[in-house]
Amino acid sequence: MAHPKRKISKTRRDKRRTHYKAEAPNIIICSNCGAPVIYHRVCSECGYYKGKLAIEKFEAK
Repeated sequence: MAHPKRKISKTRRDKRRTHYKAEAPNIIICSNCGAPVIYHRVCSECGYYKGKLAIEKFEAK
């Protein structure tokens, strides 16, 4: 296997890693119930997506 000829400095290593960072998810308000929802996901409160019912919730009695 190949071995580096010189030690890579901390500055050079960290410059390469500047683009690897966590981003906060984009959150919108559900148009049906008003709950916060992540983009392109079905609302976990009411089951609607883009104004249409995507998932029917069955509540245990």
